[in-house]
Parts: sequence; C-alpha cells; structure tokens
Amino acid sequence: MKLRLINLFFALSLVAACTEQEQQASTMGSEGIGDSEVASSETIMAVENPFFQESPLYMNYPQFDLITNEHYLPAFERGMEENLVEIEAIAGQAEDPSFENTIIQMELAGELLNRVATVFFALSSAHTNDEIQALDRDLAPQLSAHQDAILLNRNLFARVDTLYQQREDLELDAESIRLLEDYHVDFVRAGASLTEEQQERMKELNAEIAVLQTQFSQNILSEVNEVAIVVNSREELTGLSEARIEAAADEAISRGLEGQFVIPLLNTSGQPPLANLQNRALRERIHTTSLDRGSSGGEFDNRQILSDVLRLRAERAQLLGYNNHAQYILEEQTAQTVEAVNQRLGELAPPAVANASREAADLQQMIVDDDQDFLLASWDWDFYTERLRAARFDFDANQLRPYFEVDNVLQRGVFFSAEKLFGITFQERTDLPIYQEDVRVFEVFDADGETLALFIADFYARPSKRGGAWMNAYISQSGLQGTQPIVANHLNITKPPEGEPTLLTFDEVTTMFHEFGHALHGMFSNVEYPSFAGTRVPRDFVEYPSQVNEMWSTWPEVLENYAVHFETGEPMPIELLDKVLSTQTFNQGFSTTEYLAASIVDQALHQLGPEEVPSAAEIMDFEAAALEASGIAMEEVPPRYRATYFNHIMGGYSAGYYSYIWSEVLDADTVEWFKENDGLLRENGDHFRNTLLSRGGSEEAMQLFRNFRGRDAEIAPLLIRRGLN
Repeated sequence: MKLRLINLFFALSLVAACTEQEQQASTMGSEGIGDSEVASSETIMAVENPFFQESPLYMNYPQFDLITNEHYLPAFERGMEENLVEIEAIAGQAEDPSFENTIIQMELAGELLNRVATVFFALSSAHTNDEIQALDRDLAPQLSAHQDAILLNRNLFARVDTLYQQREDLELDAESIRLLEDYHVDFVRAGASLTEEQQERMKELNAEIAVLQTQFSQNILSEVNEVAIVVNSREELTGLSEARIEAAADEAISRGLEGQFVIPLLNTSGQPPLANLQNRALRERIHTTSLDRGSSGGEFDNRQILSDVLRLRAERAQLLGYNNHAQYILEEQTAQTVEAVNQRLGELAPPAVANASREAADLQQMIVDDDQDFLLASWDWDFYTERLRAARFDFDANQLRPYFEVDNVLQRGVFFSAEKLFGITFQERTDLPIYQEDVRVFEVFDADGETLALFIADFYARPSKRGGAWMNAYISQSGLQGTQPIVANHLNITKPPEGEPTLLTFDEVTTMFHEFGHALHGMFSNVEYPSFAGTRVPRDFVEYPSQVNEMWSTWPEVLENYAVHFETGEPMPIELLDKVLSTQTFNQGFSTTEYLAASIVDQALHQLGPEEVPSAAEIMDFEAAALEASGIAMEEVPPRYRATYFNHIMGGYSAGYYSYIWSEVLDADTVEWFKENDGLLRENGDHFRNTLLSRGGSEEAMQLFRNFRGRDAEIAPLLIRRGLN
C-alpha cells in the first residue's frame, strides 16, 4: 500500500494546483459520470463494480464508460477493508521482519483502494457533481482514520523500526535504502512514536482537519459560482472582445438570465476582464467581489474554518515536537527550515516592491495623461498595464490569439518540442473511453518505438470542473509492479461557440507547456518502487521541471512552428514575434509582488502556535499586518490569493506556496544551461531525462539537480529574469 498515495488522495481532492495561470469554472452543475444515487455496498455486486478488478483495457486504462457514482462507495469500503487485512497480516506475521516481507509487501498492498481513489479524486476535481462532493465530504474523515490505522499501528512500526536500525547491514541497493528510510520517516512524522493517549488525540486532529479542509475548498467553489457578476447591458462590457461578450451572454442564458450577461470569477484575486473593460465602475465591482470572497458573511464564509484548521494544524505539529505547522512541513522539503524560507522571501520582497512601485508610477502617469483625476487602484492595474504594453511595445495582446489555435499549440508546439528534445512521438487514441466529450487521449511512444505512456488532455472549462490547471496520474510507473504511466493534464480554457476555433491567450499557451512539464516528469519515471514514481518529490521541487518546460513556448524554433494564423496558416510576423519575446520582463514587479504577498501570508499563518492563531474575526486583520510587517503591503497589488480563498493552503501547499519561487531558482538556472548547450537538442533532453526526470523521488532532490547541472543552483538567473537584479 503506497503510503504517500493516501496523502495524494487529499491533495487531489483539495487543491493539486500546479500552475499560476489559474482559471475557475463558471458554475457548479450536477453533471458527472453517472447520475445514480450513491449506494451502500450491499446494493452493488462485485461483478458489476468496475473497480473490483483490474481494468482489462489497454495498460489498465480506467473504464470511464462503466464507472458511475454508485460504484465509488462500495469500492472504497472494500478497498479499505482489504487494505487493513493486508496490513494486519504484515504486522502480525511470526517471521522476523525483512525488507521483502514488510516494506515490499506494504508497497504492493492496497491495490483496490488505490484504484478507486485515483479515479475518484481525479474526477472530483475534473468532472464533479453534487453526489461526488457529498461523498468527498463523507470520505475525508474515513480516509484520515484509515491512514492513522496504518501509520499508528504499533506492531507494524516496530517491524519498520527494526529494519531501519539494521539498514546498513541489509545489503540493499540505494533506492531500497531510501525507501526504507522514507517509510520510517512517514511513521514517525505521523505519530508512531507517541503514547497511546497522544495517538488518540492525533487521530481526532487528523479527522477534524480532513473534514474542514474539504468544506473550505467546496465553499470556495460554491461561492465563486454564487457571486458571478451579472451585467445588464452590452454597453457596460465595452472593451471586451465579441467572443467574450457572447460567452457572457451564453453564461447568462444557462442561468436563466436571458438578455443579461454573466462574468464568472476565477480562482485568483485578479480577474481577466479587468484588462479590457473600459467601464471603471464595473472593474471595481468585479475586483472587490473577488477580494471579498470567503470573508463577507453568509454560508460560504471561510474565516472560522480557516482559523480552526490553523489551530488544529499547529496543535498537531506541537504534539509531534515541532514549534508550528510550517516547521513540520518544511522539514521534508528541500528548503528544510522556516528560516531558509523566510530569508528567501525577505530577500525578494524589497526589489519586487520597488519594481511594482515604478510600474505603478508609470500607470498613474497614464491616468494623468488621460486627464483623469483618480488614483490608481487595484482594479485599474490590468487595464492600464495593457494600454502601457500596447504603447511601449506597439502591440495588443489580443493580436496574438489568432496565432495560438489550441491544436496547433498542442501538437505543433508542446508535442513538437518534446519530440525534438526527447525523441518521443504521439498518436491520438479514439478507442479508449473518456469521462467527458471534450477529453482526448494520446499514446506516447519512446524513441525506440515502444509505448511509453498514455496521455489524457482535458483542456476546457465546464461547470463540473474546479478552477486552475493541474496534472494527475491515474497509474504511476513502477518496476516492482510492472506498470506504465497514465497521466492527465487539466486546463480551464473557455470553450468557444460551436464551429469557432479555440484561440488561446499567451498565458494559456504557457500554462499548456507548464502542465506538460509535469506530464513528462510522470511519463519518464523509471524507478522500482511506486512511492518514488514521477512527481512524488518534495513540494518545492515538483514545480521545477514543469517551469523549465515553459521555456520552449518562446523558443524560436518551437514558436515559429506552432504560432501560425488559424485561418491562413501564415506564420506569426517576425515583428510581432520579437515583440512577444521583448515583453518577457514586462510587469514583473506586479507579478512577483502579488505572488510573494500570498507566500508570505501562507508562512505567517503557519508559523503560529495554537494559542497565537487569530480568531475568525481577526483573520483579515492578521493578513494585513503580516503584509505590512514584511514590507510588501501595496493597496494596488493585493495578494494573488487572500487567506479565505487560498485553496492551495488547504491541500498540498500548506506552508508550501513559496515553492513556486523556490523551484524557479532551479528553473532559471536550468534554462541558462540549455541556452549554453544550444537548446533544443536530443543530447540535452536525454541528459535532463536520465539525470533528473526519470529518477522521481528515488534520490534526494537537490542531488538530482546537482547530477544534472554539475553544481548547486545559482540565484542570479532568476533575479535577471524577474528584473530583480
């Protein structure tokens, strides 16, 4: 039973966001795969439940055409029951512990539970409905208790501990020793060394946290649909493209508001329409509504939930011997300490704010030049930034969209760069079932022609899909299990009206390359043990390979291949191409500041002891004070996420949002390496794959970087990239 996968269940169900160009599905519907009522296990016979046996499809691809809502609960119930029987058999065996009869058996246990959980939590994010959400809430404490039943099993821990103490004498290879050591760490960090009384309290804390985290995330999705902006007249939308106006009209019709227009909100504080809307009052209404989410009262207010989660996390950390939750989390990351993270964020904040202040002055001057007498506000930033971009670089971002048709970007851009760099090829499969009509499946072939993986592409926003962009694995590679990876990428691109092409923004193009970087990390995995497969690396390392893959979106050979006009097939004019490349450092003060502000709030909230956690009424004041104390408070630049809709910190990024900038240090240094070595060459790709991408978590993360780069990372390339040097 892959212990880390249980942690992944919660990450998938709660956030699992993997990129910063996040978007939010507009409404919450009841569609999903199957519409039956959730049933008890007694109502489903084994032969009828597709989870009860390994999928007979190619590479054990999930049977999406057979899975309905009623299959989940029986499969979870049986999966947990079978898994506990397996664990008890391992813990209670008479034979002395050995690596094979203890560690290997745990790696192999829990197959049914893993099978249902990977599908359920993937679809609870990608294609949910009311029943799946209800089951998600019900399962959270059950899965937490199940994990505790394993990690707090004293007999099992005694066997693991015995092997750990003997590890130098067991004649194990390096990957096996690392697996044993990681299992031991997992047990200790879960509380295996605590007294029975302390373990009981640990179980209570874990169950409470699991329920609250799920509720917090579901509140975000419910409220973002509830507070979508209703506009009465087309005139108020002046500045938006005709396609966006039509999309707003269609959204209104879907809500029974024919004749009006609805602008859904996205995950982030900032909202895309602000860049084009000429109506300042409407810009203000959109942005203030966005910033007030989770903190303005009503059934979706998240302040009390957040306060409770912070207090419970802090208590749990102290029960385990840590000062706070941040210290507990960072111990397992490449950063390792609270001090290291605070130092990095503290170093970057002053130059970021200085840059943002210079940018604000430029925008204020534009307002003055327009004979306007108002001061720049946060809802004005994007609008005047786009005007400044057009004036400074003589182009409008909307000029790019005709050259970024979605299939061209995917096949002639994302796939093309992977083919050139790694020698892999792609063939679309239409014979495998999908869970939603817009989903596509590709078989991926290695350079030798052998099948490497299956890749699922799910790019369009819809009511049943949470916001953001992310990657997940339905099946992970493992030499021990003989499995090959099945990985998926999810974006939230607005689907155009029937018959019209899907034209992307430049941010959406970058996001597609980013997420495919995660997919490559999963597809190239070549490890023995499933616990180390693909992206199962420290949180502040996992974004690194995906950020590196973004570089190919603007690499001339790649960009010239995919950036062709959707109607004429003509390549993007070289002048426009040069302008795209010349804007890479534009507005970086704003981008860095809003990101760092969210990271600093995350750390401030999680570096508290239980008694220091602010009450619900104090949460927003605490956030403001933390930003002020860090010197990063700018009214014109609010945090990318305010605390009450900061979904990342309810899942895998609690005390870990800093990891994007931490990973970007490695990313920027790696981009320099590729440039120094002539870029898009097979030998470069093979070196990156062999030394780093294929190794998953089987070696210490920073050692993998050193294996690739030949030295430790240097921060200078990041400072230059973001204009902070």
